[in-house]
Amino acid sequence: MGRSYEVRKASMAKTAGAKTKVYSKYSKEIYVVGKNGGADLDANVQLRSLVERAKKDQVPSHVIEKALEKARGGAGEDYEAARYEGYAAGGSMVIVDCLTDNNKRTYAEVRQCFVKTDAKLGSPGCAAHMFEHQAIFAFAGDDEDAVLEVLMMADVDVTDVEVEDGVVTVFAPHTEYGNVRKALSEAYPDLNLDVEQITFVPQTFVTLEGEDLETFDKFLGMLEDCDDVQNVYHNVEA
Repeated sequence: MGRSYEVRKASMAKTAGAKTKVYSKYSKEIYVVGKNGGADLDANVQLRSLVERAKKDQVPSHVIEKALEKARGGAGEDYEAARYEGYAAGGSMVIVDCLTDNNKRTYAEVRQCFVKTDAKLGSPGCAAHMFEHQAIFAFAGDDEDAVLEVLMMADVDVTDVEVEDGVVTVFAPHTEYGNVRKALSEAYPDLNLDVEQITFVPQTFVTLEGEDLETFDKFLGMLEDCDDVQNVYHNVEA
């Protein structure tokens, strides 16, 4: 399986047991992004991408709107971003993005996830340089040339367009998110986007098996249980 598959797999809706935690994480991130960059979805591309992703993950509209209203009001908790990078089972690379109001607490919790799974925290940039910060769009289709032509005619900077299993996946620099979305919407008014997000895409993948895979899954599960962890990016291919 290629990177297109991995992107789609990562965007699948969470299990029912994890929904409350998913709602909480989206609510916090929407609030922070809206407070820092403005709560206008038309003007704040990052916020618009985040809200669209929340909707696709079936976050209720009232949860989203409450977070936006909180951001517009400007009051509330002061969160700051924290990023941790390192190496996990089988030489895999991970980026852990957090939002926290207590850096010491967050560092301690994330560090425990690494320590208990024999993973290693690294210095800033040790893993990020092996990922590309990209805007990703995926939708049903089989004509990558036609899609590429649409984007080129709109003067959009595109990294790649792939077709796999009847799904077109567009990769572009994260700064081109709004331009890609506009070009696709104008060319295909009825287009249903299965994935539209800004994320980190690995330049290379590793495949884990046996004990390494079990350890890595445990590692991801522990990070998922950390309230301050918002996103985990890695280069493990299923």
